[in-house]
Amino acid sequence: MEIILKANIEKLGAKDEVVVVRPGYARNYLIPRGYAIAATESAKKVLAENLKQRAHKETKILAEAQGIAEKLGALDLKIGTKASETGKIFGSVNTIQISEALNAAGYNIDRKSISLSDEHIKTLGAYEAKVKLHKEVTAIVKFEVVAE
Repeated sequence: MEIILKANIEKLGAKDEVVVVRPGYARNYLIPRGYAIAATESAKKVLAENLKQRAHKETKILAEAQGIAEKLGALDLKIGTKASETGKIFGSVNTIQISEALNAAGYNIDRKSISLSDEHIKTLGAYEAKVKLHKEVTAIVKFEVVAE
């Protein structure tokens, strides 16, 4: 059965993608929960028109995300935290503190789009974080954890 996805479904497809699934999965799970609609001819025409209109907006958003990625690559963040004399942090630095530092620098970045190579940072030093700005654009932000 062909369906049009209305949300991103992991291991199935992205929003507004036409995929083929088993009829029971579509009728009993995807369609009742609002994750998909049946891919009728009229629904496909509406989807094609929406995608055509969205394509122009998408190129503008992509260019904007690439510009922000270049600026973030040149940005040097310093995150101050309480630490012992040996350089061990009381607590840890995670994506919340990085998001707050980016917001203070003028970039409104959600913490959920930031990923660290280490789950939590527990020592002073220089680190990198990946910021996903767009599905095609990822920026590397270098930051340093310093003692207050």
